[in-house]
Amino acid sequence: MLELPTDLPADLAPLSWLVGVWEGTGVIDYADHAFAGEFTHRVSFSHDGGDYLNYSASAWLDADESASALLVGEVGYWRLSRPATDADAGPGLLPAVAPAAPRTADDVEALRNADGGFDLAVALVHADGVSELYLGQIKGPRIDIATDAVVRPAGAKPYAAASRMYGLVDGHLLWAWDIAALGRELGAHASARLARVE
Repeated sequence: MLELPTDLPADLAPLSWLVGVWEGTGVIDYADHAFAGEFTHRVSFSHDGGDYLNYSASAWLDADESASALLVGEVGYWRLSRPATDADAGPGLLPAVAPAAPRTADDVEALRNADGGFDLAVALVHADGVSELYLGQIKGPRIDIATDAVVRPAGAKPYAAASRMYGLVDGHLLWAWDIAALGRELGAHASARLARVE
């Protein structure tokens, strides 16, 4: 049985089913790339009281999680898209200039989009220095996001765009990741089935 946290800020209610640590395996198969096989994956969604979820994920070619077999390490933040107000801190270290009233379920419901979901912004940084900004939506137990921007360091391999889909199916987190990389068009890259472990 899936237990939803009750101590989240109102803005995180649509994302609450993600909170926890998920582990499992998946498959990689990208165009005519030399590798096609399975990997071990661990994903963590947590919160620290802010209006966002903290995210971290790692994937390995084998179950021993050795550094030599690490495929990807990424960290980031997931949040509902909403206009910043004077009650929000930032940019940088600038404090809010107006008092913040606690946001309510009605405030969040007002963010619902024309499709009946909520617009979502996800910022991810990979261990190799690649940064991605994904935009999309969460609608019930399904998330669809696509890159709005990809920033690569000078020495990174070509990587132009991506899309990801996440869904809660029979208590498992299923996801699929499509990429446009190495001069190829956007296409299927990896998918996994993860079970909640914490």
